[in-house]
Amino acid sequence: MTAEQTGLRIQEALDELAGDGAQAAGEQLVRELMAFYDDGLARLVGALPPATLTRLLDDPAVSGLLVLHDLHPEDTPARISRALAQLPEPVEVLGFDTATGSLRVRRSRSGCGCTEQDIEAALACHAPEVTAVELEHGPQLLQIGTRPAAPAEVR
Repeated sequence: MTAEQTGLRIQEALDELAGDGAQAAGEQLVRELMAFYDDGLARLVGALPPATLTRLLDDPAVSGLLVLHDLHPEDTPARISRALAQLPEPVEVLGFDTATGSLRVRRSRSGCGCTEQDIEAALACHAPEVTAVELEHGPQLLQIGTRPAAPAEVR
């Protein structure tokens, strides 16, 4: 289960706790659990050898958990790059607007490949700050064919 799926399930459970302080109690329970996990995860991250931690950052579940608890050692651009490197087709980052959460990318080569949804899914756990993806298509290659066989005119 991904961090995103877990978050949705928790939100659904909290939504069911409506009325007479039940929702406030549920939210307090989640805050307490998050604080407990924060402390434990911070200790684990601090105890890991750097090479081991670096390998673990490629795992979307681990990355999502560290981002959720504000323990991820990489900044947003590095996490975006890490997520995009896992795509089957290379994409080039054209810009990231921190105010809107919009990421502009372009396919590095022509042809079919990653969709905006594929890119959003790759970024979901690694860089949840990205809330929208704008995929620009690179220039199309000009197809040059051979001329039809015709006798050349001599003048």
